[in-house]
Amino acid sequence: MPVLKKDLLYVLLGFQRSDGTFGPFIVRIPEEDDPHSLLYDYDLPNHIITILDWTKEVGNDKYMSHMQNDGDNKPDTILVNGMGRFKHFQDANGTTIFTPTARFTVEQGYRYRFRLINAGFLNCPIELSIDNHTLTVISSDGSDFNATEVESLVSYAGERFDFIVNADRPKDVYWMHFRGLMDCDERFTKAYQLAVLQYKDVEKKYPLSEPTYDSSKKEGKQMNALNKGTEADNSSYVSMPQLHSLDQWDDSLQEKADFQYYVSYDFYKMNHPVFHKENTYGFFNVTDPMQQVLTPQLNYISMKLQSFPLLPQRNQIEENMLCNETTVQDCENKFCECTHIVNIPLNTVVEMVLIDKGYAYDANHPFHLHGHSFRVVAMERIGSHVNASDIRKMDLNGQINRNLKDAPLKDTVTVPDGGFTIIRFKATNPGYWIFHCHIEFHVEVGMSLVFKIGEDYEMPPVPTGFPKCGDYIPNVNSTNLDECENVGTFGSILKKLLPNVYKNYCPLPSSASYKIVHFSLLLAFVPLVILR
Repeated sequence: MPVLKKDLLYVLLGFQRSDGTFGPFIVRIPEEDDPHSLLYDYDLPNHIITILDWTKEVGNDKYMSHMQNDGDNKPDTILVNGMGRFKHFQDANGTTIFTPTARFTVEQGYRYRFRLINAGFLNCPIELSIDNHTLTVISSDGSDFNATEVESLVSYAGERFDFIVNADRPKDVYWMHFRGLMDCDERFTKAYQLAVLQYKDVEKKYPLSEPTYDSSKKEGKQMNALNKGTEADNSSYVSMPQLHSLDQWDDSLQEKADFQYYVSYDFYKMNHPVFHKENTYGFFNVTDPMQQVLTPQLNYISMKLQSFPLLPQRNQIEENMLCNETTVQDCENKFCECTHIVNIPLNTVVEMVLIDKGYAYDANHPFHLHGHSFRVVAMERIGSHVNASDIRKMDLNGQINRNLKDAPLKDTVTVPDGGFTIIRFKATNPGYWIFHCHIEFHVEVGMSLVFKIGEDYEMPPVPTGFPKCGDYIPNVNSTNLDECENVGTFGSILKKLLPNVYKNYCPLPSSASYKIVHFSLLLAFVPLVILR
């Protein structure tokens, strides 16, 4: 079946996504190939909904204030297609006015496909509902599943959902509610936004009601609910593994995976060198909890990216740059940082068991895998907290139910706090593929790892003349001849005649040693010229 793809284009550099560097990328398939084509009448570009948790500061300032000072990490509000109410103003007549809200127009009697893209960057899952309308959810992350009607839908940072709205209600204007959860909830900022579902030929701009964060919660069945899995009441919640994919069965759903990998995580009390320096302002030297920064890690390891891209410059990778939990020791008690690599043979079926231990906070982490889509075969919350050993024991005793028949395909998924999510994929795409938390503050401090799929020789060849990247910091102790470039005419002569001297030379052309060597070479060559 042809792939109907809906992607979020964004920048992974620093906090540029938080500052608005993103946008939708929609690839439509022919109507005859769309399994849901009979369920809707229109699929319009102006029915794309992009949501973002928004702060008053640029992302980097927010991050530095939180990590290096006592600033918070909570969004102030939510934007819908870059718009929304936040601050109110008074006009000349004393009437309260707001900044504009997003508006989506429909015509009574028709059904419309909407495309929701969550571009969020903080820990702010967003609950969507529409007054007097239901949502028929049909797709997520570019893959179709059985049409499922719900009253509300929760999306996490990086997720995309398609849903159908039937414009069968009386002609009017209706509020669309975007209600922030977790770090956006009633404990913190009550981040909340409105948009308008506008029926054609209705002149009224806004509904008469003025909803609030508290009044906007919609009762009834909810899809992808916060910190709930298949253990939740089926009459009230629909969890991802309970959906039925319309993609064909593939090897990722075989009875037993070829490779099973457990990834557990939490926020840890560590002396992360960026935030806490041991014996000065170390984690345990700081008494004010507001000044203590916990470190999120995968299997007790923080990712340290290299100064060069791994795929095109894989010949530069040295063994001591890499690690995983089998090569490092005592990381529960000391800070461990490296380029966290997990080696996967090409064309093997991989099962990842993601475990949110949930001891530090009642938090939530959406994870995104590059290079592959995966099946969400299981998801469950055990309690307020859990250990990896508990999940292993449950699995050994046959207490985990996996959907190995038609689990939905996604590329971003949440994990219940104090619970687990199990995903499956077949490693058919050779290369180095990052797997990361989609909360920018978390991935920035190392909450990620890289899957090396296949061996180097199985990866795409590097094009001739392909540009190289690096930090370009000179190494004063270098003995690598390839690092000694642009050293001038005499340096080139020295390289050819006396390579053993040259490899310890490598000075800058403006340096004193460069001039001395040049003068010495000149003295050596002048007699040769005279003798000729």
